[in-house]
Amino acid sequence: MKKKLRPSVVFVLLAAGLVAWLVWLPSDPEYAGWRSDPPNQPVQEWPTADGFTGNHRSELRDITPDNVRHLEVAWIHRTGDVSQGGDGEASTAFQSTPVMVDGVLHVVTPFSRALALDPETGEELWSFDPHMDRSDSIQGKVTTRGHSVWTDSLASPGEECAQRVFLATFDAQLFSLDALSGRPCEAFGDQGWLDLGADVARIEGRRGQYKQTAPPAILRDVVVVGSSILDNRVADATSGVVRGFDVRTGVLLWSWEPLLEMGDTPGNGTQLPPGAGNAWATLTADEQNNLVFVPTGSPSPDHYGVWRPGDNRYANSLVALRGTTGEVVWHYQMVHHDLWDYDMPSPPLLFTLRRDGVEIPAVVQSTKMGYLFFFHRLTGELLFPVEERPAPASDVPGEEAWPTQPVPVLPAPLHAQALTPEDAWGLTPLDRRSCRRRIEALRSEGIFTPPSLQGSIAFPSFFGGMEWGGMAYDPSSGLLVTNTNRAAAVLTLVPSEQTSEVTLSRGGLLDMQTPTPYAIKRELLWSPIGLPCIKPPWGLLHAIDVRSGQLRWEIPLGGLSDLVKGLPTPTSWGSASLGGPLIAGGLVFIAGTLDSRIRAFDLATGELLWSDKLPAGGQATPLTYRARNGGRQYVVINAGGHSDLQTRLGDYVVAYALPVDSGEVVRSRE
Repeated sequence: MKKKLRPSVVFVLLAAGLVAWLVWLPSDPEYAGWRSDPPNQPVQEWPTADGFTGNHRSELRDITPDNVRHLEVAWIHRTGDVSQGGDGEASTAFQSTPVMVDGVLHVVTPFSRALALDPETGEELWSFDPHMDRSDSIQGKVTTRGHSVWTDSLASPGEECAQRVFLATFDAQLFSLDALSGRPCEAFGDQGWLDLGADVARIEGRRGQYKQTAPPAILRDVVVVGSSILDNRVADATSGVVRGFDVRTGVLLWSWEPLLEMGDTPGNGTQLPPGAGNAWATLTADEQNNLVFVPTGSPSPDHYGVWRPGDNRYANSLVALRGTTGEVVWHYQMVHHDLWDYDMPSPPLLFTLRRDGVEIPAVVQSTKMGYLFFFHRLTGELLFPVEERPAPASDVPGEEAWPTQPVPVLPAPLHAQALTPEDAWGLTPLDRRSCRRRIEALRSEGIFTPPSLQGSIAFPSFFGGMEWGGMAYDPSSGLLVTNTNRAAAVLTLVPSEQTSEVTLSRGGLLDMQTPTPYAIKRELLWSPIGLPCIKPPWGLLHAIDVRSGQLRWEIPLGGLSDLVKGLPTPTSWGSASLGGPLIAGGLVFIAGTLDSRIRAFDLATGELLWSDKLPAGGQATPLTYRARNGGRQYVVINAGGHSDLQTRLGDYVVAYALPVDSGEVVRSRE
């Protein structure tokens, strides 16, 4: 006969069980997201568009590999700034990453409007409209990739302009705004703004070709800006000067010209002033060491170098400038005498490399060629071996392609380096045969095959390899994560008198390179049915161990659903992507792909753990933050699409979080 338990005993057992359950529950990551975040969890800001020192990484770990599948939309804000183009207005590409500082989420739209949002609800606090030119008269698409926030250590908290938002608009204006109100700081420049085109060499008559797309870099009391230049239209393009201004007054402190030394005049006696070599990618500030790292682009014009002989020093380089003076401390050129539009596209990433018990201040630069270059941050010494390898010669009259190019031994290239007829790919035998014949008819001698009159394959293409989204680095694992595109392009020099006869494939471009003898036709290498002539995957995500230089894992990234609506495509194909990764809590978050999804991968293995469909293309880099002590961790991405990639356009700022106790989801301005 079983003995019955007295009610008091039952109560004690139930109470004990409840206490045990409460103690166990928070420690189990599976359930951590289903309860309010524990109290006293500290604020975690996102101080620049690229995080801390360009590393796209956060210490937050509320969201983990065990609970990430419970992520849901917490709020959505719609900016109202979106354009499909037409009727004289440019189309938009929402590529920026917000900044979260002092409990305010700062967002910049493609039309360069600055917004301040409540980071937990998406409610608009203030907005500032610079009234930039929205026409498509010069460029058919407008964008910006972020702005910057600076706190004045000499001002009292709450004082007007004690904290400032620095906004570099697409049409090259620099605004200093009070972070609390959005009003211009009148002591800066001309009542709060500077004309960045003023006094730039060779800008007269070309003002519309001089743009700003990257957020300003701020180092100590200096705000530093580069520029984005249309460098294929004329040979003597606008100067690519980099400048440092006083952060309080806007007074010019220094300027640095990347292209002053051009070598000897070519044999025909024609040499125009050097142009471009500009820094359109994001600059990274190292305040502790008073350095600003400048990734530079190609000299103008991109694909004809007869009138710019030599290696074109400082172009296609990583340049370390003294932040307070603009003095060159060191530089390393990653493409000599660029003929392929292989700009340095991404923000340099600063980190500490631990090797043989020694901590080394390091910086890494990714490239369109699929190469990663690692340097000692203070000296420019290479931290992994690089070889100068022979490169093909040009057959264009007068062109002297540089005989060698630097190629890292470690890490190994993340993009294939050659394309042969045997590599031709097609979905059908007819498709493959057509691609093979096309490759056979073109110059294709591996990476750095110079442009030619018959047409040359650029593989990787000017689209990358790596692009402007940047890299992410996790110091606890030593893993560096980056995404790559895989595409082949055809570069054909066309005699200027024959340009009227040129026909272009889908997405092809014809740039005049005036007044050189040749225009340049640039096309991606497509099959007859509109797929790449190279075998998939066409987009990858990679993790590299920075201690050894070895590849830890790589996986296909993305899909093609926005392009081939209604037709299933294998996940092994991957897709092109624009936007970079974010690391937090043992996860890699990334969007950017042609299927308009945001994904979370296990940092250790590359396993896909979660994804969600965005309301528009996610051609941006996400961020994460906790806005107040004890608050939730949010993952936020701007979803606005990209007309060139044919992803859906929109004006969405989308915030994700783990569910709250009640299961309710706050939404703003849907």
